[in-house]
Amino acid sequence: MRKIQMVDLNGQYQTIKEQVNSSISNILETSAFINGPEVHAFQKELEDYLEVKHVIPCANGTDALQIAMMGLGLKPGDEVITADFTFAATVEVIALLQLTPVLVDVDRDTFNISIAAIEKSITPKTKAIVPVHLFGQCANMDAIMALAEKHDLFVIEDNAQAIGADYKNGKGMKQKAGTIGRIGSTSFFPSKNLGCYGDGGAIFTNDDDLAHTIRGIVNHGMYERYHHDVVGVNSRLDSIQATVLRAKLPLLDGYCDARREAARKYSKAFEGQENIVVPVTVNNCGEICESCDCHVFHQYTLRITNGKRDALVQHLNDSQIPCGVYYPIPLHSQKAYEDDRYNEDDFPVTNQLVKEVISLPMHTELDHEQIDYITDTVIGFVNG
Repeated sequence: MRKIQMVDLNGQYQTIKEQVNSSISNILETSAFINGPEVHAFQKELEDYLEVKHVIPCANGTDALQIAMMGLGLKPGDEVITADFTFAATVEVIALLQLTPVLVDVDRDTFNISIAAIEKSITPKTKAIVPVHLFGQCANMDAIMALAEKHDLFVIEDNAQAIGADYKNGKGMKQKAGTIGRIGSTSFFPSKNLGCYGDGGAIFTNDDDLAHTIRGIVNHGMYERYHHDVVGVNSRLDSIQATVLRAKLPLLDGYCDARREAARKYSKAFEGQENIVVPVTVNNCGEICESCDCHVFHQYTLRITNGKRDALVQHLNDSQIPCGVYYPIPLHSQKAYEDDRYNEDDFPVTNQLVKEVISLPMHTELDHEQIDYITDTVIGFVNG
């Protein structure tokens, strides 16, 4: 059996090696490293794939979130609601801009932000909602957009883990994750479903004026060289990363299909295991569906409900099976984001999930033998 990787980047590279090496060599020869033709070509190709009017590439996914908030003109003290159960980058940029983060609980089944918790937390100071499409599945965007319209709020989609996912709205129409709210952002970190070979990110919007503002922000606030019209940052996708992404983008749907197939094999193996809860895939955050395009499985995340999660992590490591706990500490309990406004009773689901979740290897190169070994090892230990 091949060595099991949490993410097999080298195996994926081998399938596109010739194209990537040739393209990188060409960039080195032309020396068009920043804002070169490869960046502009990738931007257009991603716009076509997402069916969105504007893609603005940037240096990383965290920058993408920050720049999105800057582009919307949010001011210090404005409240921004987001999920407590996610990676810190989402709340980090809110705090960096001196906005007020409002962390709320998530749904137990999907791990995505709770609609009831959002509604309960809206105040006259609330200006934006940041749903995180966690582990590759869209939050309930119909309900979120309805709340945003009712209260005149911006919706900023954190799509770092769900690029390629489809969202089927209540009218039966499909939209790509990240293109539903006023603005969306993503990360091209190497381990993402669409990842480059360094750092990279992008911002999406159908708003022409907002796109214009953001194009200035990413380039020191300049639209004309040495004319600084807005306060900006230095956040640009370089040409080498763009050419890697160009090689991978036509394969993204296939990558997502391979992840879904691996997820189905995992879930089939875990059927009937009372102490193992498999990921719930839902269409329009309503009907549970076994085969659809709404989940791209950036992570395959189980819940271990008999108190053996931490011991299972150690056992898998001892068995040469990598795994991850995403995430072990709620954001509201992190030292940087502690706040007297938070009450533990407001986070029952998050406080349970951090004790139960474990993510198994998930990538495009997983094979039957590896999945059988992983699932047999998990089942044997949890029931032992």
